[in-house]
Amino acid sequence: MIDELLPPEVHCDVAFGDPPDAVLLTEEESLVEWAVPKRRLEFTTVRHLARSALARLGYGPVPLLCGEHGAPLWPEGVVGSMTHCDGYRAAAVADARVIGSLGIDAEPHAPLPDGVLDAVSLPVERTHLARLLDSHPDVCWDRLLFSAKESVYKAWFPLTRSRLGFQDAELTFHPRERTFSALILPSGHDSARTTGATAKKPPEGLVGRWTVREGLVVTAIAQTQAT
Repeated sequence: MIDELLPPEVHCDVAFGDPPDAVLLTEEESLVEWAVPKRRLEFTTVRHLARSALARLGYGPVPLLCGEHGAPLWPEGVVGSMTHCDGYRAAAVADARVIGSLGIDAEPHAPLPDGVLDAVSLPVERTHLARLLDSHPDVCWDRLLFSAKESVYKAWFPLTRSRLGFQDAELTFHPRERTFSALILPSGHDSARTTGATAKKPPEGLVGRWTVREGLVVTAIAQTQAT
């Protein structure tokens, strides 16, 4: 599903479970040394998928370790993103000369637990979601918002090397086109300026796509170098 939301320049591999041939490389073992079995399986599968996708870019098997704030460390010249939830795993990679950043996320298509929406959304977004729910009651808009914000953060961090909180971006959904736009608020830009880890001007916003199918909410952003 995520592959359908991304441009052809992005290589994506998905799985609806944990294939028995998925294994970690030696360098990755310590990252999940104390993880529960479920977490270890998810971690292993998304890296297995990422290596499969990287092979189509011409890369051999490489360890995918964790860097700052847990972000995956991709080979030089590659951008990528990974996600997993119950029953679904995915990894996407692309040539960094073509795609500037990627962010993907998958979640179960079910309402968020009580209290979570208030913690991850802005008042204007909650008003927006209420209107969407009236016109499109078949979509769990609160879960879709959460997923889209996860994709926004994953795409933002490689561009700025700065964190982006749930309150630092205002999202708007476009049901007919199945797209969403994220306006990065001043607090998000202030964080990027404070970090100062990149010479490039951060984008004012990001645009992504979404779908709801097979019990899942899926969101994706591919920020091209041209934008």
